[in-house]
Amino acid sequence: MPDVYNWHLGRPMTYAYEEAHPQKQFVAIFNINRCIGCQTCTGACKATWTFSPGQEHMWWNNVETKPYGGYPQHWDIKTLKLLDEAHQAAGVKAEWDTSQKRDDAPYGVYNGLTISEAPGLNEQALGYLPADNEWRAPNFYEDTSTRYDGDKLGIHTQGASLPEHQTWFFYLQRICNHCTYPACAAACPRQAIYKRPEDGIVLIDQSRCRGYRKCVEQCPYKKSMYRSTTMTSEKCVGCYPRVEGTDPISDGVPMETRCMAVCPGKIRLNGLVDIAADGSWAEMRQHPLYYMIKVEQVALPLYPQFGTEPNIYYIPPRWAPRAYLHQMFGPGVDQAIARYTAPSRELLAVMQLFRTTQKMIFRYEIEEGPLVLETEVNGQPWQMYNDTVIGFDGAGREAVRLTVVEPLHERPAERLNSI
Repeated sequence: MPDVYNWHLGRPMTYAYEEAHPQKQFVAIFNINRCIGCQTCTGACKATWTFSPGQEHMWWNNVETKPYGGYPQHWDIKTLKLLDEAHQAAGVKAEWDTSQKRDDAPYGVYNGLTISEAPGLNEQALGYLPADNEWRAPNFYEDTSTRYDGDKLGIHTQGASLPEHQTWFFYLQRICNHCTYPACAAACPRQAIYKRPEDGIVLIDQSRCRGYRKCVEQCPYKKSMYRSTTMTSEKCVGCYPRVEGTDPISDGVPMETRCMAVCPGKIRLNGLVDIAADGSWAEMRQHPLYYMIKVEQVALPLYPQFGTEPNIYYIPPRWAPRAYLHQMFGPGVDQAIARYTAPSRELLAVMQLFRTTQKMIFRYEIEEGPLVLETEVNGQPWQMYNDTVIGFDGAGREAVRLTVVEPLHERPAERLNSI
């Protein structure tokens, strides 16, 4: 198989197809720390795309409770186990060399095997086909935490404190990652799965699909799903009419997807980044996604060791054990959490842009404001400024303007009673 460069791994890897990249790439960041597990995103996606017969089990967007939950059940544990067995058979250790960090390898170099490099395969990628009962519900073990150790009265003797809680869970928000090197596309014997050249969204050509379910088997994130009524596979389409700017309320500019736009917790930010001919991200220093992923490196890919170079990124939860997070998000976890816990002046302003407008933001500017707080975070001095951040849409027009400190609006005396 050809070699392609994967910047998440910091090295070339084998993949079914030669290098080929879109002009722009659909990208999103989910801030796990803010999620309240309300499933509003899940309901919005279901009501928009998967409400028809044969789609009852299809949850293109779901929010699952970690460490025990998953949809389909234990999807990540099963894939990690297969990958671990492949490493043992090959006598290879799945290790990260963080001493080799550089611009095109921000997390260092991954010296283990990816799902497309596992030896002894007759397939394009390592994978498994979930049993029917594993698709029962979009959030198995909802709100189930790890063990709570209390005394005879059930009272914890030490209590909980950061950086890690003994008893913990967190919500993991999941859609199709619209990967740079999608395993589903590599697996399809009909070549029915492709990345759109204009935005990198991964789609299935329903006229070519014959329902072999190889995409379901070999997508490590299990976000391609088989529909028995049509005998074809379906998946998240990235709400491409909104991304194209053809939605009636889009005003002709790209919009965020339905799951992004409805989020009450303001955990999601969705947009498009420019891609160079070699597959690298073209420098867009004032793009909020580029800034948080490439500059601050506060948002990380999900299971980068799978080798698909996913384009959905996560700000890791502060309270979960670091070993668990390292496995899930790679070696950048400690730095990402440290920068999120004590954000720089610019990062604090940019994070206000989450879920403030349905329009995708392509550029931001910051107007400096006064100092409003001086304190300590993790024993270090930290300052907060009431800066104003301005977001601009795809046409270069101002789409949103807001301050770091949320403004207070006092109800006038004649309307004290809101009823």
